[in-house]
Amino acid sequence: MSVSGKILKDIIRACVLGAIILCLAVSMGVSGAVRDRMTCTGTEITVLDSAECGFVSEQDVLEYLSEGYGQTAGVPIGNLDLKKMETMLDSRSAILKSEAYCTRDGILHIDITQRKPFMRFQKDGAGFYADEEGYIFPVRPGRSGYVVVIDGHIPLRLDSSRQGKPVSEKERAWLGQMTDLVGYMSEHKGWDRNIVQINVRENGDLVLIPREGRERFIFGKPERTEEKFGLMECYYGTILPVAGKDRYGSVDVRYEGQIICK
Repeated sequence: MSVSGKILKDIIRACVLGAIILCLAVSMGVSGAVRDRMTCTGTEITVLDSAECGFVSEQDVLEYLSEGYGQTAGVPIGNLDLKKMETMLDSRSAILKSEAYCTRDGILHIDITQRKPFMRFQKDGAGFYADEEGYIFPVRPGRSGYVVVIDGHIPLRLDSSRQGKPVSEKERAWLGQMTDLVGYMSEHKGWDRNIVQINVRENGDLVLIPREGRERFIFGKPERTEEKFGLMECYYGTILPVAGKDRYGSVDVRYEGQIICK
């Protein structure tokens, strides 16, 4: 091929590429203009983990939108502030993450991921959940999760407006210890199914209450977790079969290498 022929071929190729880019740009511009004129024809809510948690319903999200954002139906798609919607929804206590987007049919879609309760605090007649990250949020009437209940002298500030992670370092440290404790229970030998309640005494000691039996395990501070559960396992495996059911009311595992039954 001659030099002039190669140059002509390159020119033709550049022209074709330019035409394609121009067509795409025009098409995108038209699509954007059409999208901006299109109005929102409806809202579709999807709670992605509804089978695992039951703390947020589709109706809840619609009410949050109405109260916290305003009208969406009939509003031009281009005027919807999707980021504002997500920020507002994410501020709701039981919502971990929201994603808002619109499709070509004018439907506003909102996908919701809920917070998963890890433990429940009961204090002064009010209930609060904490997730595995230490985020605390209030229990809503009619909504419940099957997690261990912690009551008594809980060293956390809990009131009707409580939402979020603890502010003080002391509270964060204690909540972290409790998260480790409950996490150990859920990962080892089904302790989370056997221990249904944890009472916090005034001195900070924990008392673990099993689903069955009259024993109350005096656990002490939320530390040396593996060692203490090892003593509890020893009680169930060697002492209980010999002593018989309901023989002891308290089983103290606070001390290293000792099981004190009364």
